Amino acid sequence: MTGLTTRNKAVLLGGLYLSQGLPYGFFTQTVPALLRQQGASNTLVGLSFLLMLPWGLKFLWAPLVDRHGSARFGRRRSWIVPLQALAVAVLVALAFVDPTSELPWLLVGLLVINVISATQDIATDGLAVELLAPEERGLGNGLQVGAYRLGMIVGGGLLLMFLDVLGWRTAFLGMAGLLALASLPILRHREAPPAVPPAAPDPLNAARAWFAQPGAARWALVLVLYKGFDAMGSAMVKPLLIDLHYDLADIGAMVGAVGSLTALAGALFGGVVVQRVGRRQALLGLGVAQVVAVAAYIAPASGWDGPAVVYAAVAVDSFLGSAATTALFTLMMDASRLDQSGTDYTIQASVVVLAVGLTSTASGALNDLLGHPAHFTAVTIATALGLWAVARLTRRPTLGLPGSL
Repeated sequence: MTGLTTRNKAVLLGGLYLSQGLPYGFFTQTVPALLRQQGASNTLVGLSFLLMLPWGLKFLWAPLVDRHGSARFGRRRSWIVPLQALAVAVLVALAFVDPTSELPWLLVGLLVINVISATQDIATDGLAVELLAPEERGLGNGLQVGAYRLGMIVGGGLLLMFLDVLGWRTAFLGMAGLLALASLPILRHREAPPAVPPAAPDPLNAARAWFAQPGAARWALVLVLYKGFDAMGSAMVKPLLIDLHYDLADIGAMVGAVGSLTALAGALFGGVVVQRVGRRQALLGLGVAQVVAVAAYIAPASGWDGPAVVYAAVAVDSFLGSAATTALFTLMMDASRLDQSGTDYTIQASVVVLAVGLTSTASGALNDLLGHPAHFTAVTIATALGLWAVARLTRRPTLGLPGSL
């Protein structure tokens, strides 16, 4: 076990997860708004979420990241530091891309960033599982979700808010600079050398071995049901706000100001709930909160679209959504074997991302078919039904939960 204090762990992991959230926030928050503002259909906006595919397929190379690394430089650190530097370089290159006339190049750059960040995430998650003691995981995952959300808000909300003032190039160079600053803690970290197995297993065999564990398939279904339907609402929030005639600065203020504070508070709240009430109770209780978060957009979608109503919906969604995600991530850590923590956590994260990616991709077509009010109503009902199924599935033992019979 590492000799780092809890505070030092928080600084180290917080910087790494913030680094991942910066470009991801731009992709999930700025790009949908930009596409919709340029006249793209909601169906096309939904299809843009296919760029998330590297996050869903990263289990294919997770065993390589998990099993290989420099013993001298650090098993995890030898992956994270070069990938952080590469991400900075790509962001600098994107600063010189015109988002209106060179949109295809921007999307290619975002795909590259997603590959880099997904790979870095494998090493970071493995490091987190190894650093955090079981009693630290609730609050540790609250920090993880909070730092990631903060990065998303800076890369998405604040960038939208000041894009017209700063200009594209300055905004992207600034994001690259923030990413470089967030890399300082891992540069100073001295990782204890573990006993590294000599060869990486075949990734498909690693996935099969994980799913062969008792309760693993049921736990994977829990992951899909818990986050899949919720994502269908989140994917259409930015197009909804554009259709309600809010400009990019307005949307940035909603997400960057209100969203930042409430998301951070929600992530920490979720960590406290996990510590206080237990794993399953937190998962289900915060799952109910997640249903409320989706339902918050029904009012503005139905025409009650005054600024106060929209700000309230964003605040409710950010707070409750972050809290629910914290509970789920804590249980995913519990379901990871310590000797191959990066691979196990990545397999679970891939299940979540594939579910979220597929439903997000389909959300645009559903929204074009139903319209905003019916879309958010249908997604709320689907999220509630998914939670009901989760409650049934977790009555018996799973990898992340001991069961409650």
